[in-house]
Amino acid sequence: MPYVHIRITREGASAEAKRELIAGVTDLLQRVLGKNPATTVVTIDEVDMDNWGIGGLPVAEFRAAQAQQETQR
Repeated sequence: MPYVHIRITREGASAEAKRELIAGVTDLLQRVLGKNPATTVVTIDEVDMDNWGIGGLPVAEFRAAQAQQETQR
């Protein structure tokens, strides 16, 4: 029984978007590994932006720095 745990930042992912993630991951496991969709479990955790960091920075600051780098190119 495959178990897939997806973590995303809490930024308003719609129920439809989550539904699509669940269906897509389930389909991928079936196509690539031959796993039974009936026994495939997918969970989605939404993490507050304050609790997510990348490269030593809170995600909002990291994204701002990335955007600034892009505008300087």
